[in-house]
Amino acid sequence: MALPKANRLKSRKDFQAVFREGIRHHGSYFTLRALKPLGSAKSSLDTATQITQAIDSAHLASTRVGISISTKVSKRAVVRNRIKRQITAALHNLLPKLLPGWRLVVIVKPTAAESKCVSPQFLQELKQLLAQAEVFDGNS
Repeated sequence: MALPKANRLKSRKDFQAVFREGIRHHGSYFTLRALKPLGSAKSSLDTATQITQAIDSAHLASTRVGISISTKVSKRAVVRNRIKRQITAALHNLLPKLLPGWRLVVIVKPTAAESKCVSPQFLQELKQLLAQAEVFDGNS
C-alpha cells in the first residue's frame, strides 16, 4: 500500500533540505529526520531561499515522507524493498495523525534487517520517534 502522491518526498532538493536543516531522533531500527513547516522556519534565511520556499509552499500543505535505506542494511534488494513496504504501511496508518507541512525522512538502520518480526516493532518505534519530534497532532 503506497503513500498518496501528496505525501511523498521525492526530489533530491527536499531530501537535502531535510538532511541539512532537520532535527534528528534516533531509535533502534530508524533515525527520523524532521523539518518543520515554513511558518516555523528560522527568520535568518536569505531572500533567495525565502523565494524558493514560497514557490514550494503549495506543495507543503501536507506532511511529506521519504524513506532512505542503503545497501549497508542489506545487499539484497528484496530485503530492502520488504522493509520499505512495511515502513510505508506503518506510515499509512499514522498519516492522519500527523501535523501538516512537515517534511520527514525515515533512515533505516542495519538492525532493521536483522530482526525477523518487524511490522509491529516498526509501527511502535515510528510512533515513538514522531512523538519525540512533536509531529503528532495534539488532538489525536
